[in-house]
Amino acid sequence: MNGKRRPPVPDLCGESLESYRGELVAYCYRFFGCHGEAEDAVQDTLVKAWQARATFRQSASLRRWLYAIATNVCIDMSRARQRRGLPVDLSGPGSVPEDPGTLATAGDPVWISPLPSTRLADDPAEVTVRRETVQLAFIAALQYLPPRQRAVLILRDVLAWQAAECADLLDMSVTAVNSALARARTTLRDRLSAPAAEFDETVLGRYVTAFEAFDVDALVALLAEDATFSMPPFTLWLRGRSAIRQWWNGPGQVCRHSRTVPTSANGAPAVAVYHADGPGRWTPFALHVVETGDGRITGLTHFMGPEVFADFGLPGSLSETDEF
Repeated sequence: MNGKRRPPVPDLCGESLESYRGELVAYCYRFFGCHGEAEDAVQDTLVKAWQARATFRQSASLRRWLYAIATNVCIDMSRARQRRGLPVDLSGPGSVPEDPGTLATAGDPVWISPLPSTRLADDPAEVTVRRETVQLAFIAALQYLPPRQRAVLILRDVLAWQAAECADLLDMSVTAVNSALARARTTLRDRLSAPAAEFDETVLGRYVTAFEAFDVDALVALLAEDATFSMPPFTLWLRGRSAIRQWWNGPGQVCRHSRTVPTSANGAPAVAVYHADGPGRWTPFALHVVETGDGRITGLTHFMGPEVFADFGLPGSLSETDEF
């Protein structure tokens, strides 16, 4: 489970294996699109590294050795796992149902899950690439790549490794690495409609204000014309201001009197929403991941359910005296 605490792994040759846990989680998350699976893969990686410590050459790079183990773990785990995605990957946009109780759901392991941005603090990609490499759309697009292509693209284009380094790690020729990278880049170009825009915190602030007041007109005014709206684990997703307005004026009215707590997911600010649950009490409801562009909201993904809140270190409930 995502919130499960992993036991620490002993040091190796005087260097802390634990110090690599954060960056390896970011690497494995790009591989799986699931924070819990990434944490499991990293724990397996560090345990395998400790068990194989006698084979490690002290003159070699510990980081590169750990990435080789992590890559093999991820490739092996991928063989037995269903590809994850977002509702927009499964079907065309839907319409607002008359009875929200009829909404269909798809359970784990179908969905991409959000990553707490705290897990990116030690990610070497933070100094070499833009935030787009952990955005939900990019993570979802990566899942369409075969495991080895996925590894090549992440190592080359996200972590800026040289082709020869990738070839050595993956036991491939440089020619094969370059070929795999070209195919992976083509797939991603086909899956990603446009480059990621810089995140607009001003738009997010206006969204939070409008959402807490549940001012539907103000919320709709923030949307781009073709904005998307989804709520995993529900399979339904909506496109466009009219459809999203209809949702907020209908089933979305349940969100009135909510409170919000700021957090950060996938490298950008996000919003934890708590629903009123009796006098003076609010309980976890959904994590809102917001995408922006050209001063508007281009995408809203509401990860429904309380499970994700513990993963993000968020409170289990709010009272009238809690302030954020």
